Amino acid sequence: MGRDAAIVKRKTIDGINERIKEGSAVVVTAEEMKEIVEEKGAEKAAEEVDVVTTGTFGAMCSSGVFFNFGHSDPPIRMQRVWLNDVEAYTGIAAVDAFLGVTQLSKSVEEYGGAHVIEEFVKGREVELRAESDGTDCYPRKEIATEITLEDVNQAEMLNPRNAYQRYKAATNSSNKVLKTYMGTLLPNFGNVTFAGTGEISPLNNDPEYRTIGLGTRIFLCGAEGYIIGAGTQHSPPFGTLMVKGNLKEMSPDYMRACVFPGYGVSMFIGIGIPIPILDAEMAKFTAVKDREIETEILDYGVPRRDRPVVRKVNYEELKSGKVEINGEEVRVSPLSSYFVARKIMEELKRRIENGEFFLSKPIERIPVRSDFKPMRQKEIVVVKNVMSEAIRISPETSVMDASRIIIDKSVNHLPVVDSEGKLRGIVTSWDIAKAVAMGRMGKVEEIMTTKVVTVHPEDPVEFAAEKLRRYDISALPVIDAKRRVLGLITSEDLSRLIVKR
Repeated sequence: MGRDAAIVKRKTIDGINERIKEGSAVVVTAEEMKEIVEEKGAEKAAEEVDVVTTGTFGAMCSSGVFFNFGHSDPPIRMQRVWLNDVEAYTGIAAVDAFLGVTQLSKSVEEYGGAHVIEEFVKGREVELRAESDGTDCYPRKEIATEITLEDVNQAEMLNPRNAYQRYKAATNSSNKVLKTYMGTLLPNFGNVTFAGTGEISPLNNDPEYRTIGLGTRIFLCGAEGYIIGAGTQHSPPFGTLMVKGNLKEMSPDYMRACVFPGYGVSMFIGIGIPIPILDAEMAKFTAVKDREIETEILDYGVPRRDRPVVRKVNYEELKSGKVEINGEEVRVSPLSSYFVARKIMEELKRRIENGEFFLSKPIERIPVRSDFKPMRQKEIVVVKNVMSEAIRISPETSVMDASRIIIDKSVNHLPVVDSEGKLRGIVTSWDIAKAVAMGRMGKVEEIMTTKVVTVHPEDPVEFAAEKLRRYDISALPVIDAKRRVLGLITSEDLSRLIVKR
């Protein structure tokens, strides 16, 4: 350590590879680099350090494997193929198929493509079944056999979207449990979940994509892999990578099939990327701390694409295990494994130090700016465009006063709100009629329905109509993220909309 500064200014990836070959390269993990830069500064750190290793290990749904199974005798053109009863995509060639990790089994619950891939990597036999209409050159119409990873010609993992730079956290304002790809979200802001490993994650350590690009050699599930471009939905600072690697060289230690209850199957993918420290700027990038990496907590209780932001937050807060929402302390849970990500960093460091892993120069940079557009759709009518005014009453309102309001205003539904306008319940004309008939003339809080089915102003009207049908009710209070009543949408409102159309 302590090289001449003039040499450092000319540092290149080729030069670093020479030092790796000689066994003199200085390699540190992203965790260690933070301390070095803090103690010595970016300039000195750039002089002393050649490579910083990074790591991430989390559920990456946009992943899968291309297989070439080889030809049978007589040959078959596989038009449909199943691996352990999980269907793979066959619209490629006669005996090629792509198995996505989220594809589900038709016969085994909570089993999918990720599990099949894991079975292969663990050396187990997998049942292959295929069907065809048959042709002159591919006369066979069906086949059933068992294969292992050694039996296939190629098994190339190709993941369209991996290594998320950062991810938006999730919570739930609704009054019911939600099962999502962000895990189980408890009602009434009962918890927060987040993904990503923050300050040790690859793309956070090279946010300008100076050394991470097309052709960069990476650690992929224990094997050497490569970046083949920007990932789908790449939108810095929420960047992603498209990666590939040989499944036959991978280890089950760095991949795991997983199930998100009520949502489906995914796979934890382990990725490590070496960051060459070419100059002080790269040293500064790799000194990034969790408190500098910001994201947002979104409300999944609002079922629309543009979910409302509950608050901004940084990874230091998320990793602390608790955040504050509306003045309350809320428990936070990670969906990524920092423990395994750290193992990946350490293993990649060991391989480089031992001359087993060399760096590669990217042949094309990944864009630092990208527009991520939503799906083009026909005009959608949302609840706020058709909702009617809501006449609100308080829980202390008498049954008699509520009955007068219903008659005077010619309405059938009265949302019951507290002093801040937040929904407490709802009273209908039928509730009032029953109460009067039974002589219950006290406060409406004694007769109101407290478990109220609601919608949000940006929900499509079709969503509201489905709720009315499913729960056999005639109106839904329209509420915001803080459960304040904004209006009502009724079956009459929807009927008028249909007439206009």
